[in-house]
Amino acid sequence: MTSAELAAHMDTNPVVVRRIMAGLRERGFVRSEKGHGGGWEIACPLDTITLKDVHDALGAPALLAIGIHLEHPECLVEQAVNRSLTSAFRQAEALLAARLSDVTLAALAEDFRHHAARHRAAHQQKDTRHV
Repeated sequence: MTSAELAAHMDTNPVVVRRIMAGLRERGFVRSEKGHGGGWEIACPLDTITLKDVHDALGAPALLAIGIHLEHPECLVEQAVNRSLTSAFRQAEALLAARLSDVTLAALAEDFRHHAARHRAAHQQKDTRHV
């Protein structure tokens, strides 16, 4: 697929897609062809790539949106809350990172194929009942 096609599916800008894909290309996960008929394609077997690999290739962004707040660093209550939650957030992020290491793109692709087939079958049954 081209960057424009991928961007349309993800409701974002093709420049954002190219930036993301560049990180994946540097790791050897995807390759691109320029010109007519070109675009991005997977460059290695899906069972060799984990979600952790993808996360790392994208610069290892924060895994959790929630975190320690420093809105009022001088506030003793905020400091106490932050001290008590710091290790919990670290543990949660480590657990999530470990889980990402267990999930391959092949497993995701198989899950998608399975549910897509069920989805198509359900819609075909629904369409035949309305005829």
